[in-house]
Amino acid sequence: QVQLVESGGDSVQAGGSLTLSCKYSKFGNQILGWFRQAPGREREGIASLGTGGDTTYADSVKGRFTISQDNAKNTVYLQMNSLKPEDTAVYYCAADSPLKLSTMTPPMSPCYYGREYWGKGTLVTISS
Repeated sequence: QVQLVESGGDSVQAGGSLTLSCKYSKFGNQILGWFRQAPGREREGIASLGTGGDTTYADSVKGRFTISQDNAKNTVYLQMNSLKPEDTAVYYCAADSPLKLSTMTPPMSPCYYGREYWGKGTLVTISS
C-alpha cells in the first residue's frame, strides 16, 4: 500500500520560511508533486519533480519555493521562503508513475495522481 505522510506545517509570519517534508513508500520510479488547497479554492499544483531531477513550479511560487528529494530517506521536501498570507493552505504531496506522462496530463495537475497516491496534508498558515 502506498503511503505518503506530510509534516512541517506551521503558523508563521509573512516573510518567514518553512520546510515541508513528505515521507513516501517507494514503488519504483516516481514523479512527485506538491499541491495546496486554500479554503473555497481548488487544489493547485505548486511544484513537481521528475525522475530525472527536472522541476516545475507554479508562477505564484517560482523563485520562493524549492522542491527537492532525499532518495535514501524516501522523502521529498518543499522549502518555502518569503512566505505570503496568500500561501496559507493545506499542503499535500502526491506521487505516481512516470508512465502516466503518456496520458498528456501534466504532473502539475492533481488529475495526474491516483486517488490512493496522496498524503493527508499539512496546514500552513501565514499571518500578515
